[in-house]
Amino acid sequence: MKDRETVVVSGIGVFSSIGCTRKTFWDSLVNGTSGVRTINAFDSKEHKSRIASEVRSFIPADYLSVKHAKRMARVSQLATCASIEAVKDAGLDLHKEVPERIGCVIGSAAGDWHTIEDQHANFREKGPGCVNPLSIPKIIPNMPACNAALVLGIHGPNMGLATACATGAHAIGMALGILRQGQADVVLAGGAEATITPVVVDGYASMHVLSLRNDDPEKASRPFDAGRDGFVIGEGAGILVLETLAHAKKRGAEPLAAISGFGMTADAYSIAIPGPDGRWPAAAIEQAARDADISLDTIGYVNAHGTSTRINDKVETLALKTVFKNRKGGLPPVSSNKSMIGHTLGAAGAIEAAATVLSVYHGVLPPTINYENPDPDCDLNIVANEAREKKIEAAISNSFGFGGQNGVLIFSRIN
Repeated sequence: MKDRETVVVSGIGVFSSIGCTRKTFWDSLVNGTSGVRTINAFDSKEHKSRIASEVRSFIPADYLSVKHAKRMARVSQLATCASIEAVKDAGLDLHKEVPERIGCVIGSAAGDWHTIEDQHANFREKGPGCVNPLSIPKIIPNMPACNAALVLGIHGPNMGLATACATGAHAIGMALGILRQGQADVVLAGGAEATITPVVVDGYASMHVLSLRNDDPEKASRPFDAGRDGFVIGEGAGILVLETLAHAKKRGAEPLAAISGFGMTADAYSIAIPGPDGRWPAAAIEQAARDADISLDTIGYVNAHGTSTRINDKVETLALKTVFKNRKGGLPPVSSNKSMIGHTLGAAGAIEAAATVLSVYHGVLPPTINYENPDPDCDLNIVANEAREKKIEAAISNSFGFGGQNGVLIFSRIN
Protein backbone atom coordinates (compact mmCIF):
# COMPACT_ATOMS: atom_id res chain seq x y z
CA MET A 1 0.00 0.00 0.00
CA LYS A 2 2.83 2.38 0.84
CA ASP A 3 4.41 1.97 -2.63
CA ARG A 4 1.37 3.15 -4.58
CA GLU A 5 1.01 6.61 -6.07
CA THR A 6 -0.11 9.43 -3.80
CA VAL A 7 -3.05 11.22 -5.39
CA VAL A 8 -3.90 14.86 -4.67
CA VAL A 9 -6.63 17.36 -5.42
CA SER A 10 -5.19 20.37 -7.23
CA GLY A 11 -8.28 22.15 -8.56
CA ILE A 12 -12.00 22.55 -7.92
CA GLY A 13 -14.88 23.61 -10.14
CA VAL A 14 -18.29 24.07 -8.53
CA PHE A 15 -21.63 25.32 -9.83
CA SER A 16 -24.19 25.48 -7.06
CA SER A 17 -27.09 27.54 -5.79
CA ILE A 18 -24.73 29.39 -3.42
CA GLY A 19 -21.81 30.04 -5.74
CA CYS A 20 -20.24 29.21 -9.09
CA THR A 21 -16.57 29.66 -8.25
CA ARG A 22 -14.47 28.01 -5.60
CA LYS A 23 -14.31 31.23 -3.56
CA THR A 24 -17.99 32.20 -3.71
CA PHE A 25 -19.06 28.63 -2.94
CA TRP A 26 -16.72 28.36 0.03
CA ASP A 27 -17.55 31.80 1.42
CA SER A 28 -21.27 31.00 1.25
CA LEU A 29 -20.78 27.66 3.00
CA VAL A 30 -18.76 29.18 5.81
CA ASN A 31 -21.31 31.99 6.24
CA GLY A 32 -24.24 29.58 6.37
CA THR A 33 -25.97 30.93 3.26
CA SER A 34 -29.01 29.05 1.99
CA GLY A 35 -29.59 28.68 -1.74
CA VAL A 36 -33.12 27.32 -1.41
CA ARG A 37 -35.91 29.33 -3.03
CA THR A 38 -39.32 28.86 -4.64
CA ILE A 39 -38.86 26.95 -7.90
CA ASN A 40 -38.03 29.18 -10.85
CA ALA A 41 -37.56 26.52 -13.56
CA PHE A 42 -41.29 25.86 -14.03
CA ASP A 43 -44.66 26.86 -12.63
CA SER A 44 -44.87 24.75 -9.48
CA LYS A 45 -48.02 26.21 -7.90
CA GLU A 46 -49.93 22.92 -8.25
CA HIS A 47 -47.10 20.81 -6.84
CA LYS A 48 -46.86 19.50 -3.28
CA SER A 49 -43.24 20.65 -2.96
CA ARG A 50 -42.57 24.00 -4.60
CA ILE A 51 -39.01 24.73 -3.47
CA ALA A 52 -35.58 23.87 -4.85
CA SER A 53 -31.93 24.78 -4.78
CA GLU A 54 -31.32 26.08 -8.33
CA VAL A 55 -28.20 27.41 -10.02
CA ARG A 56 -29.69 30.73 -11.04
CA SER A 57 -26.58 32.62 -12.11
CA PHE A 58 -25.35 30.03 -14.60
CA ILE A 59 -24.70 31.40 -18.11
CA PRO A 60 -23.34 28.67 -20.45
CA ALA A 61 -22.28 31.27 -23.06
CA ASP A 62 -19.65 32.53 -20.60
CA TYR A 63 -17.80 29.24 -21.16
CA LEU A 64 -19.12 27.52 -24.27
CA SER A 65 -19.57 28.31 -27.94
CA VAL A 66 -23.14 28.59 -29.21
CA LYS A 67 -22.68 25.29 -31.09
CA HIS A 68 -21.45 23.37 -28.08
CA ALA A 69 -24.06 24.82 -25.74
CA LYS A 70 -26.89 24.01 -28.17
CA ARG A 71 -25.84 20.36 -28.45
CA MET A 72 -25.69 19.84 -24.68
CA ALA A 73 -28.38 19.25 -22.11
CA ARG A 74 -28.23 21.43 -19.01
CA VAL A 75 -26.60 18.62 -17.02
CA SER A 76 -23.76 18.43 -19.57
CA GLN A 77 -23.42 22.21 -19.63
CA LEU A 78 -22.99 22.26 -15.86
CA ALA A 79 -20.50 19.38 -15.93
CA THR A 80 -18.45 20.87 -18.75
CA CYS A 81 -18.33 24.38 -17.34
CA ALA A 82 -17.38 23.05 -13.89
CA SER A 83 -14.61 21.08 -15.59
CA ILE A 84 -13.36 24.24 -17.28
CA GLU A 85 -13.36 26.03 -13.92
CA ALA A 86 -11.55 23.12 -12.25
CA VAL A 87 -8.80 23.09 -14.88
CA LYS A 88 -8.40 26.83 -14.50
CA ASP A 89 -8.34 26.59 -10.70
CA ALA A 90 -5.62 23.92 -10.90
CA GLY A 91 -3.48 26.06 -13.20
CA LEU A 92 -3.41 23.08 -15.55
CA ASP A 93 -2.27 23.81 -19.11
CA LEU A 94 -3.80 20.97 -21.10
CA HIS A 95 -1.75 21.91 -24.17
CA LYS A 96 1.36 20.86 -22.27
CA GLU A 97 -0.06 17.47 -21.29
CA VAL A 98 -0.14 14.17 -23.17
CA PRO A 99 -3.80 14.02 -24.26
CA GLU A 100 -4.26 10.30 -23.60
CA ARG A 101 -2.83 10.71 -20.07
CA ILE A 102 -5.71 12.98 -19.04
CA GLY A 103 -8.93 11.27 -18.01
CA CYS A 104 -12.50 12.26 -17.26
CA VAL A 105 -14.92 10.44 -14.92
CA ILE A 106 -18.19 12.32 -14.43
CA GLY A 107 -21.50 10.86 -13.32
CA SER A 108 -25.15 11.83 -13.13
CA ALA A 109 -27.84 9.98 -11.22
CA ALA A 110 -30.73 10.98 -13.46
CA GLY A 111 -29.28 12.56 -16.61
CA ASP A 112 -31.32 14.81 -18.87
CA TRP A 113 -34.98 14.87 -17.88
CA HIS A 114 -35.55 18.29 -19.45
CA THR A 115 -35.24 16.81 -22.94
CA ILE A 116 -37.17 13.65 -22.03
CA GLU A 117 -40.16 15.62 -20.77
CA ASP A 118 -40.09 18.23 -23.55
CA GLN A 119 -39.72 15.73 -26.40
CA HIS A 120 -42.30 13.35 -24.97
CA ALA A 121 -44.79 16.22 -24.98
CA ASN A 122 -43.68 17.12 -28.52
CA PHE A 123 -44.12 13.53 -29.70
CA ARG A 124 -47.56 13.25 -28.12
CA GLU A 125 -48.67 16.47 -29.82
CA LYS A 126 -47.09 16.06 -33.29
CA GLY A 127 -46.45 12.34 -33.70
CA PRO A 128 -43.55 10.36 -35.24
CA GLY A 129 -40.91 12.24 -37.21
CA CYS A 130 -40.96 15.31 -34.98
CA VAL A 131 -38.55 14.36 -32.21
CA ASN A 132 -35.49 16.61 -32.11
CA PRO A 133 -32.47 14.77 -33.60
CA LEU A 134 -30.30 16.01 -30.71
CA SER A 135 -32.54 14.28 -28.19
CA ILE A 136 -30.64 11.00 -27.89
CA PRO A 137 -27.16 12.59 -27.75
CA LYS A 138 -28.47 14.83 -24.95
CA ILE A 139 -30.22 12.08 -22.98
CA ILE A 140 -27.68 9.24 -22.86
CA PRO A 141 -26.01 9.31 -19.43
CA ASN A 142 -22.37 9.26 -20.50
CA MET A 143 -22.70 12.67 -22.13
CA PRO A 144 -21.54 14.87 -19.20
CA ALA A 145 -18.16 13.09 -19.26
CA CYS A 146 -18.02 12.99 -23.04
CA ASN A 147 -18.92 16.65 -23.53
CA ALA A 148 -16.33 17.78 -20.99
CA ALA A 149 -13.69 15.74 -22.83
CA LEU A 150 -14.86 17.04 -26.20
CA VAL A 151 -14.61 20.70 -25.22
CA LEU A 152 -11.31 20.34 -23.35
CA GLY A 153 -9.64 17.94 -25.78
CA ILE A 154 -9.16 15.14 -23.24
CA HIS A 155 -8.39 11.75 -24.82
CA GLY A 156 -7.61 9.49 -21.85
CA PRO A 157 -9.91 7.22 -19.81
CA ASN A 158 -13.50 8.44 -20.05
CA MET A 159 -16.40 7.15 -18.00
CA GLY A 160 -19.93 8.09 -16.97
CA LEU A 161 -21.42 6.63 -13.80
CA ALA A 162 -24.93 6.40 -12.38
CA THR A 163 -25.19 5.16 -8.79
CA ALA A 164 -27.98 7.35 -7.47
CA CYS A 165 -26.90 9.82 -4.79
CA ALA A 166 -23.50 8.13 -4.40
CA THR A 167 -22.61 8.92 -8.03
CA GLY A 168 -20.26 11.85 -7.42
CA ALA A 169 -18.33 10.00 -4.71
CA HIS A 170 -18.08 6.84 -6.82
CA ALA A 171 -16.80 8.85 -9.79
CA ILE A 172 -14.02 10.31 -7.66
CA GLY A 173 -13.25 6.85 -6.26
CA MET A 174 -13.01 5.39 -9.77
CA ALA A 175 -10.70 8.23 -10.79
CA LEU A 176 -8.51 7.50 -7.77
CA GLY A 177 -8.17 3.90 -8.95
CA ILE A 178 -7.26 4.97 -12.48
CA LEU A 179 -4.47 7.17 -11.15
CA ARG A 180 -3.16 4.57 -8.72
CA GLN A 181 -3.03 2.02 -11.53
CA GLY A 182 -0.91 4.35 -13.65
CA GLN A 183 -3.48 4.68 -16.44
CA ALA A 184 -3.41 8.49 -16.35
CA ASP A 185 -1.51 11.42 -14.84
CA VAL A 186 -4.57 13.62 -14.29
CA VAL A 187 -8.29 12.85 -14.08
CA LEU A 188 -11.21 15.27 -13.90
CA ALA A 189 -13.75 13.62 -11.63
CA GLY A 190 -17.13 14.42 -10.13
CA GLY A 191 -20.82 14.63 -10.79
CA ALA A 192 -23.54 16.84 -12.24
CA GLU A 193 -27.32 17.01 -12.00
CA ALA A 194 -30.10 19.13 -13.47
CA THR A 195 -33.43 17.52 -12.67
CA ILE A 196 -35.63 20.33 -11.43
CA THR A 197 -38.45 19.40 -13.79
CA PRO A 198 -42.19 18.82 -13.23
CA VAL A 199 -42.08 15.03 -13.48
CA VAL A 200 -38.96 14.55 -11.34
CA VAL A 201 -40.16 16.90 -8.60
CA ASP A 202 -43.59 15.27 -8.57
CA GLY A 203 -42.02 11.82 -8.54
CA TYR A 204 -39.95 12.55 -5.44
CA ALA A 205 -42.92 14.27 -3.80
CA SER A 206 -45.02 11.16 -4.43
CA MET A 207 -42.41 9.15 -2.50
CA HIS A 208 -42.93 11.54 0.45
CA VAL A 209 -39.22 12.40 0.64
CA LEU A 210 -39.35 16.14 -0.20
CA SER A 211 -39.76 18.95 2.31
CA LEU A 212 -43.11 20.70 2.23
CA ARG A 213 -41.94 23.90 3.94
CA ASN A 214 -42.98 25.88 0.87
CA ASP A 215 -43.61 29.11 2.79
CA ASP A 216 -40.12 29.19 4.33
CA PRO A 217 -37.68 27.81 1.73
CA GLU A 218 -34.43 28.83 3.43
CA LYS A 219 -35.46 26.95 6.58
CA ALA A 220 -36.64 23.82 4.76
CA SER A 221 -33.47 21.75 4.66
CA ARG A 222 -32.56 20.87 8.25
CA PRO A 223 -30.44 17.72 8.50
CA PHE A 224 -30.45 15.94 11.87
CA ASP A 225 -32.97 18.44 13.30
CA ALA A 226 -36.03 16.99 15.02
CA GLY A 227 -38.30 19.09 12.77
CA ARG A 228 -36.93 17.83 9.45
CA ASP A 229 -39.59 16.72 6.97
CA GLY A 230 -37.65 15.78 3.84
CA PHE A 231 -34.93 16.95 1.49
CA VAL A 232 -34.90 19.89 -0.89
CA ILE A 233 -34.11 18.94 -4.48
CA GLY A 234 -31.10 20.72 -5.92
CA GLU A 235 -28.97 20.94 -9.04
CA GLY A 236 -25.34 21.70 -9.80
CA ALA A 237 -21.96 20.22 -10.58
CA GLY A 238 -18.74 19.54 -8.76
CA ILE A 239 -15.49 18.59 -10.49
CA LEU A 240 -12.13 17.87 -8.85
CA VAL A 241 -8.81 17.82 -10.67
CA LEU A 242 -7.04 14.74 -9.33
CA GLU A 243 -3.43 14.01 -10.19
CA THR A 244 -0.50 12.06 -8.88
CA LEU A 245 1.63 13.97 -6.43
CA ALA A 246 4.63 13.40 -8.70
CA HIS A 247 2.82 15.05 -11.61
CA ALA A 248 1.68 17.97 -9.45
CA LYS A 249 5.24 18.57 -8.25
CA LYS A 250 6.59 18.34 -11.79
CA ARG A 251 4.34 21.14 -12.99
CA GLY A 252 4.75 23.23 -9.82
CA ALA A 253 1.14 22.91 -8.62
CA GLU A 254 0.03 23.50 -5.02
CA PRO A 255 -2.25 20.61 -3.98
CA LEU A 256 -5.23 21.42 -1.77
CA ALA A 257 -5.39 18.01 -0.10
CA ALA A 258 -4.58 14.37 -0.69
CA ILE A 259 -7.34 11.91 -1.54
CA SER A 260 -6.18 9.06 0.63
CA GLY A 261 -9.04 6.60 0.92
CA PHE A 262 -12.17 5.28 -0.77
CA GLY A 263 -14.71 2.69 0.36
CA MET A 264 -17.95 1.40 -1.14
CA THR A 265 -20.55 -1.13 -0.09
CA ALA A 266 -24.17 -2.04 -0.84
CA ASP A 267 -26.99 -2.34 1.68
CA ALA A 268 -28.83 -4.83 -0.58
CA TYR A 269 -31.91 -4.06 1.50
CA SER A 270 -34.38 -1.87 -0.42
CA ILE A 271 -34.70 0.13 -3.62
CA ALA A 272 -35.10 3.35 -1.63
CA ILE A 273 -34.76 2.85 2.14
CA PRO A 274 -31.36 2.29 3.81
CA GLY A 275 -30.79 -0.76 5.98
CA PRO A 276 -32.08 0.19 9.44
CA ASP A 277 -28.95 -0.67 11.42
CA GLY A 278 -26.44 1.36 9.38
CA ARG A 279 -24.16 -1.66 9.10
CA TRP A 280 -23.13 -1.25 5.49
CA PRO A 281 -22.52 2.53 5.46
CA ALA A 282 -20.37 1.89 8.54
CA ALA A 283 -18.50 -0.82 6.63
CA ALA A 284 -17.84 1.61 3.77
CA ILE A 285 -16.35 4.15 6.20
CA GLU A 286 -14.13 1.50 7.77
CA GLN A 287 -13.10 0.29 4.33
CA ALA A 288 -12.11 3.83 3.33
CA ALA A 289 -10.03 4.18 6.51
CA ARG A 290 -8.21 0.93 5.75
CA ASP A 291 -7.62 2.08 2.19
CA ALA A 292 -6.16 5.33 3.53
CA ASP A 293 -4.09 3.37 6.04
CA ILE A 294 -5.08 5.73 8.86
CA SER A 295 -6.55 5.34 12.31
CA LEU A 296 -10.12 6.47 12.84
CA ASP A 297 -8.73 8.61 15.68
CA THR A 298 -7.16 10.75 12.93
CA ILE A 299 -10.53 11.73 11.45
CA GLY A 300 -11.25 15.30 12.54
CA TYR A 301 -14.45 15.97 10.60
CA VAL A 302 -17.29 14.19 8.82
CA ASN A 303 -19.12 15.85 5.94
CA ALA A 304 -22.32 13.86 6.31
CA HIS A 305 -24.69 12.67 3.63
CA GLY A 306 -27.28 14.35 5.88
CA THR A 307 -30.30 14.51 3.57
CA SER A 308 -32.84 15.95 6.06
CA THR A 309 -35.11 12.92 5.75
CA ARG A 310 -36.34 11.10 8.85
CA ILE A 311 -34.88 7.67 8.09
CA ASN A 312 -31.63 8.56 6.33
CA ASP A 313 -30.35 10.90 9.04
CA LYS A 314 -31.18 8.36 11.74
CA VAL A 315 -29.40 5.53 9.92
CA GLU A 316 -26.34 7.66 9.18
CA THR A 317 -26.18 8.52 12.88
CA LEU A 318 -26.17 4.80 13.75
CA ALA A 319 -23.40 4.19 11.21
CA LEU A 320 -21.21 6.98 12.57
CA LYS A 321 -21.73 5.91 16.17
CA THR A 322 -20.80 2.35 15.22
CA VAL A 323 -17.61 3.42 13.47
CA PHE A 324 -16.43 5.95 16.04
CA LYS A 325 -17.58 4.27 19.26
CA ASN A 326 -13.97 3.80 20.41
CA ARG A 327 -12.51 7.00 18.98
CA LYS A 328 -10.41 9.01 21.40
CA GLY A 329 -12.26 12.23 22.19
CA GLY A 330 -15.65 10.87 21.18
CA LEU A 331 -17.49 11.51 17.94
CA PRO A 332 -15.81 13.86 15.45
CA PRO A 333 -17.60 17.06 14.38
CA VAL A 334 -20.30 16.46 11.78
CA SER A 335 -22.12 18.80 9.39
CA SER A 336 -24.22 18.60 6.24
CA ASN A 337 -23.80 20.93 3.26
CA LYS A 338 -27.29 19.94 2.14
CA SER A 339 -28.70 22.29 4.75
CA MET A 340 -27.58 25.08 2.39
CA ILE A 341 -27.44 23.60 -1.13
CA GLY A 342 -30.21 21.02 -0.87
CA HIS A 343 -29.75 17.52 -2.23
CA THR A 344 -28.06 17.69 -5.62
CA LEU A 345 -28.49 13.94 -6.16
CA GLY A 346 -25.72 12.62 -8.44
CA ALA A 347 -23.72 15.80 -7.98
CA ALA A 348 -23.95 15.71 -4.17
CA GLY A 349 -20.97 13.44 -3.53
CA ALA A 350 -18.74 15.60 -5.72
CA ILE A 351 -19.87 19.02 -4.52
CA GLU A 352 -19.59 17.85 -0.92
CA ALA A 353 -16.19 16.29 -1.62
CA ALA A 354 -15.07 19.72 -2.85
CA ALA A 355 -16.34 21.26 0.40
CA THR A 356 -14.50 18.61 2.41
CA VAL A 357 -11.25 19.32 0.58
CA LEU A 358 -11.65 23.01 1.37
CA SER A 359 -12.37 22.22 5.03
CA VAL A 360 -9.09 20.31 5.25
CA TYR A 361 -7.25 23.04 3.35
CA HIS A 362 -8.59 26.03 5.31
CA GLY A 363 -9.08 24.40 8.70
CA VAL A 364 -12.72 25.49 8.86
CA LEU A 365 -15.80 23.29 9.26
CA PRO A 366 -18.96 24.64 7.56
CA PRO A 367 -22.12 24.52 9.66
CA THR A 368 -25.36 22.62 9.46
CA ILE A 369 -27.81 25.51 9.30
CA ASN A 370 -31.42 25.33 10.53
CA TYR A 371 -30.36 23.08 13.40
CA GLU A 372 -32.78 24.28 16.07
CA ASN A 373 -34.22 21.22 17.82
CA PRO A 374 -31.84 18.33 18.56
CA ASP A 375 -33.21 14.89 17.72
CA PRO A 376 -32.38 12.12 20.26
CA ASP A 377 -32.10 9.74 17.30
CA CYS A 378 -29.38 11.95 15.77
CA ASP A 379 -27.18 12.62 18.78
CA LEU A 380 -24.04 13.55 16.89
CA ASN A 381 -21.40 16.24 17.42
CA ILE A 382 -23.17 18.67 15.07
CA VAL A 383 -21.44 21.83 13.86
CA ALA A 384 -24.60 23.80 14.46
CA ASN A 385 -25.48 27.03 12.61
CA GLU A 386 -22.01 28.62 12.75
CA ALA A 387 -18.74 27.52 11.16
CA ARG A 388 -16.05 26.16 13.42
CA GLU A 389 -12.31 26.77 13.00
CA LYS A 390 -10.43 23.52 13.47
CA LYS A 391 -7.21 22.27 11.95
CA ILE A 392 -7.83 18.70 10.85
CA GLU A 393 -5.51 16.03 9.52
CA ALA A 394 -8.17 14.00 7.73
CA ALA A 395 -11.88 14.24 6.92
CA ILE A 396 -14.60 11.96 5.62
CA SER A 397 -17.23 12.70 2.96
CA ASN A 398 -20.23 10.33 3.04
CA SER A 399 -22.55 9.59 0.12
CA PHE A 400 -25.40 7.08 0.25
CA GLY A 401 -27.85 6.44 -2.57
CA PHE A 402 -31.14 4.76 -3.51
CA GLY A 403 -30.65 1.03 -3.91
CA GLY A 404 -28.30 1.03 -0.93
CA GLN A 405 -25.21 2.25 -2.77
CA ASN A 406 -22.65 3.68 -0.36
CA GLY A 407 -19.52 5.67 -1.21
CA VAL A 408 -17.07 7.17 1.28
CA LEU A 409 -14.05 9.38 0.55
CA ILE A 410 -11.24 10.40 2.88
CA PHE A 411 -9.17 13.53 2.27
CA SER A 412 -5.98 14.27 4.18
CA ARG A 413 -4.00 17.38 4.93
CA ILE A 414 -0.74 17.87 3.05
CA ASN A 415 1.82 19.00 5.62
